[in-house]
Amino acid sequence: MPASRPPSGVADETPAPHIHYPFWFGGSASCFAACVTHPLDLVKVRLQTAGSDAPSKKMLGTFVHVLKSDGFLGLYRGLSAMTYSTTRFGVYEELKETFTTAKTAPSFPSLVAMASASGWLGGVAGNAADVINVRMQHDAALPPAQRRHYRNAAEGMGRMVREEGWRSLFRGVWPNSTRAVLMTASQLASYDGFKRLLTTHTALAPDSTSTHFYASILAGFVATTVCSPVDVVKTRVMSAGGSPKPLPRLLADVYRAEGVRWMFRGWLPSFVRLGPHTVATFLFLEQHKRLYRSLRAEA
Repeated sequence: MPASRPPSGVADETPAPHIHYPFWFGGSASCFAACVTHPLDLVKVRLQTAGSDAPSKKMLGTFVHVLKSDGFLGLYRGLSAMTYSTTRFGVYEELKETFTTAKTAPSFPSLVAMASASGWLGGVAGNAADVINVRMQHDAALPPAQRRHYRNAAEGMGRMVREEGWRSLFRGVWPNSTRAVLMTASQLASYDGFKRLLTTHTALAPDSTSTHFYASILAGFVATTVCSPVDVVKTRVMSAGGSPKPLPRLLADVYRAEGVRWMFRGWLPSFVRLGPHTVATFLFLEQHKRLYRSLRAEA
């Protein structure tokens, strides 16, 4: 006789105990992903800051130009300045786990609020490194007399403080923090939301690689579209030298010169970079967690 099915609402298994993961897992996963996708980020920055005399305004043409002029290592210019993901991923995971138990999980609006708060903190904490990252990526596109030639992130920050004052480290902090809020909410919260939808309405298992892949590629599409306008503004503010223009004037000048198209300038390389980066980040993150659970079980 077949075994009777448990009554509706009764779990087949005892809920697994809630596990608190280390703070640095998100930052570590993002760093692994950045090593794969950084060349695409560099091409995106070059396109967003391209002037009328740029050698190419197409993604492939810009990629080839960087290879020819700077060599293979030129595609990784600015990699040493990438730091803010540890804060935004770490704080988000901490907040999420604080309000998660074996039986309940935060609602989607709560996840968006947590992601927004952690994104803002990450944007402020990582602003100086982000300024250096943008400048190092954009440097080779400048005329030789205007290039800064930062050797690495630490040397670049030191020179910025000496030559432009400590306030230069916070150049673009508001558009950067706004972008970080939008990025984290649309990337991290939407990933968890899509994962719930996939496991609820399809046959995919919650901890399967397929679930992680589909949820992360959808999250990457949402994040790219939501963040594109702020990303363009942030890049132009941070790459500028001298006294920055007031934000309303900058927006008016860009709209006058380019129309509404400026909002999605560099969208394709942004998605080509952010899509794989999001997929790689969450796959690495889930593998971190899987390995951690395995090590705890063996201990």
